[in-house]
Order: sequence, then C-alpha cells, then structure tokens
Amino acid sequence: MGNLTRDPELRQTPTGRSVVNFSLALNSAYKDAGGEWQEKTEFIDVVGWAGLAERVAQYLSKGRRCLVQGRLQSRNWEQDGQKRTKVEVVANDVTFLDGGNRSSGDNSDSSGGEYDQSASSNTSSKKPSKKTDDVVVEDIGDEPINLDDIPF
Repeated sequence: MGNLTRDPELRQTPTGRSVVNFSLALNSAYKDAGGEWQEKTEFIDVVGWAGLAERVAQYLSKGRRCLVQGRLQSRNWEQDGQKRTKVEVVANDVTFLDGGNRSSGDNSDSSGGEYDQSASSNTSSKKPSKKTDDVVVEDIGDEPINLDDIPF
C-alpha cells in the first residue's frame, strides 16, 4: 500500500493488449537502536495488464493511494555494456483507497465500465455482489455462523 510517485503510463503491446506501469512510494516507521523513531520510504515499480491496466490509468494519478496485490517478477537486460536487473510487482488486484472512485480488478477482465471493490481474481468463487449507489453489499446468505470455523 502506498502513494503513486507519478501518473500511470498506459501503453499497448503490438498485439493490442493494454499494459500500465506505475511506481508506489511505501512509507514505514521504525525505532532505531537508540529508541528514536525513524522513517523510511521504499519505491516499488508495478506493472498491470488488460482491463486492470485500463482502470488504473483511468482512475489513478500521482499522489493517490492504492493497495496492490500481485507477484514479484525479476527482469534482466544489458544496457550500455552493463548488466541490469529490476524487480517489480505484477499486479493481480489494485484497490483504489482514496477519492470518490474505488475499484479493483484482475488481469483477465478487459471490459470497460463500472467496477465494484470486490471484483478480483481471488473472488471468482464468491457469490455475486450487489451494487447500490456506490455501496457494495455482498449476499452472504442466511446460514448461521459456525464458531468452530473461525481460525482464532
């Protein structure tokens, strides 16, 4: 979770698939050996594909907060005789955390339009959610909760 350091860059591959690149600044605080609070900022590059890429480019801009879920990917190349390596996050889901529009999505959906916060690659087995006036309400059914199923 962090803030975008620049506006997302949306491009098209030669086959017409959308890809977006953006960078997040992740702030953290910790106590040093002397007990004083220190702040640290990490910068993480993120890439997203297909419909997710289009939504990120449409709704996010520099300074906006978001939560990214995905996998790490390492790339190697040579530039000016120097070997280079880059580690980035390939996003499976991006949740927009501030502002009026909240959205998320997965790489397999390339359609446009409105998206609710529960749409992600990890929710394909959930019951469909209902959207009313930008409030997402999931239908959880009327079954009683079994306390033995709670892991804590």
